[in-house]
Amino acid sequence: MRRPTFKWGWAALSAERVTSGRITPVSTSDPTTRIAGMTRVLVLNGANLGRLGKRQPEIYGSTTHQQLADHLISTGAGLRLAVEVRQTDLEGELVGWLHEAADEGIAVVLNPAAWTHYSIAVADAVAQVPVVVEVHISNIHAREEFRRHSVISPYVRGVICGLGLGGYDLALAHVAASIGEPTA
Repeated sequence: MRRPTFKWGWAALSAERVTSGRITPVSTSDPTTRIAGMTRVLVLNGANLGRLGKRQPEIYGSTTHQQLADHLISTGAGLRLAVEVRQTDLEGELVGWLHEAADEGIAVVLNPAAWTHYSIAVADAVAQVPVVVEVHISNIHAREEFRRHSVISPYVRGVICGLGLGGYDLALAHVAASIGEPTA
């Protein structure tokens, strides 16, 4: 069964606000970009997610990682979030980004990919970040047995899985709604 192409959940709101000139989208090429009045959020994607659109489209869909990144930046702008999207196939790089988020108090939307199931290093780094929402494109609980356990989940605010790329939209909406709330 082929999955449908991603439905851009918040795109209408974001597109209207961005094109009105009131908000300028954040560029992922400049991680120091700040927009007045917007909260910085990192969307971090782990191993093999740079292959979206090519890797198992029957599970992950046909949207590329760049299309996802562009969408999330626009969605974030509509939610008053300065979103930076990053992807790595290197576990240590992901840990470094999580340390950056911990040190700067930046909220994170995280798809740890395969590291979900076994990386204590990633889990330990996640535990230091004040707000993390874990996202999985597929329903990890309906897949192979080894994918059904997350070593990351005990350290995150919430987990969204099985809703396709729309799970990222929900995670950003949660982050936007929870700004100023206690992190516990």
